[in-house]
Amino acid sequence: MNKLANNELNISRILREFFFLVFLAVSSTVVQAQVGHVLQGVGSVNTSMGGAATGQPLDISGALLWNPASISTFDGQILSVNAGLFFSDPSISSTVPTQDGPFSGTTGDDRGVSVLPALAYVWGKAESKHTFGISAYGVSGFGVTFPESRDNPITMPQSSGGFGRIESDYALLQVSFAYTYQITDRISLGIQPNFNYATLEIGPNPLAAPSQTVGYPNSDKANAIGIGAQLGIFYDSGSGLKLGASYKSKQVFNDFSFNNTYLDGSEAPRVDFNMDYPAIYSLGLGYSKGDFDYALDYRFIDYENTDGFKKSGWQLAESGDFAGFPTGAVQGFGWQSISVISTGLQYKGIQKLPLRIGYTYSENPIREEFAFMSSPATAIIKNAFQFGFGYKVNESLALDVAYHHGTSSGSTSGPLLNPTPDSAGGPWNADTNPNGAIPGSEVAYDMTTDLIVVGLTYAFGQ
Repeated sequence: MNKLANNELNISRILREFFFLVFLAVSSTVVQAQVGHVLQGVGSVNTSMGGAATGQPLDISGALLWNPASISTFDGQILSVNAGLFFSDPSISSTVPTQDGPFSGTTGDDRGVSVLPALAYVWGKAESKHTFGISAYGVSGFGVTFPESRDNPITMPQSSGGFGRIESDYALLQVSFAYTYQITDRISLGIQPNFNYATLEIGPNPLAAPSQTVGYPNSDKANAIGIGAQLGIFYDSGSGLKLGASYKSKQVFNDFSFNNTYLDGSEAPRVDFNMDYPAIYSLGLGYSKGDFDYALDYRFIDYENTDGFKKSGWQLAESGDFAGFPTGAVQGFGWQSISVISTGLQYKGIQKLPLRIGYTYSENPIREEFAFMSSPATAIIKNAFQFGFGYKVNESLALDVAYHHGTSSGSTSGPLLNPTPDSAGGPWNADTNPNGAIPGSEVAYDMTTDLIVVGLTYAFGQ
């Protein structure tokens, strides 16, 4: 009886500490994502494996993120705490035609370092068919800070026809509760309700209609709450081959509600905007033989059926003299759905020191014709390379480190758009140029990313 009571007290203490760490995670700045605005991996082990874990659960963090059914492979109580430092180098360029020829310029980001927290806890017994898990991750984010500059058309002051200082900050924290049931010795099913908290700040705010005299307003930071779920299945052949599949539903949010202020300090109309998190379909293969563990994942991220991303172009006035004409407010990002491939290899031939390498390839969700509308969300990485290692301090404690380098592998580019027609149709024409593309103009952005993640994993009772 005393032993049972002590175990219950230990679990209670662990959960209290876990949720305290969740509170700290909410207060942290979330890293910019690399595949669209979705994080490609979580924690040091999963990051070093390129984010591949759907069919190869090497650690509890990656398992809970990509396939809750796979936590059936872990026994006992395991706690994983990870923290990452993220460095990015985005830049934005633009060109506009003038009477004296093209006017071009480039502006670099001065945001600095971001922090990425990741917390996970799994418990179960070897003789039981039931395994449980809790996780808190920053699963999504983007953000840029392009200072105002007269050397770049798009960052010129609004009074001169640019946007001025372009700044955005989006972060999504996801807290999940997983339950896995082992149907047979080989097959497990998992379900995981997700609870989400997101914040979004944009300046100037393109979701608001601009004033003809003082331009677009700046917004305060808005927040939204969302819910969703994840289902998974995992198969372990017992001879090295493992297979997994999971479906993370669309995470449905209430609206972000922005208070807006024009640059002259006057109050602008309030704006509501809905931005959900896309559904993600994952298939994974794993193979373990001797000192090697191999993982391969395919993912489909469904932006085209997600509020905030599926719509594109300008909002149209519903009444008045300009009914049917663009207001200058953006309807949405207009992103396309993408495929992502992640792969990783772990070598365990060195005692207590596993080595890992990984690679991630992602398609670009930003369509050329809407590149201008995604200027505040440039965190697009096409190729990412990772490596890492672990060190088993003792039977209970392990330390893991990962390093990531990503590149957009070229610029995302498209024309500058002008929502304002003149009496002759101007740059905006409902039939020939519905988005108001300015002939001879271009906006382009690219970036590189570097991430260092350190994690500690502790197995209780070992």
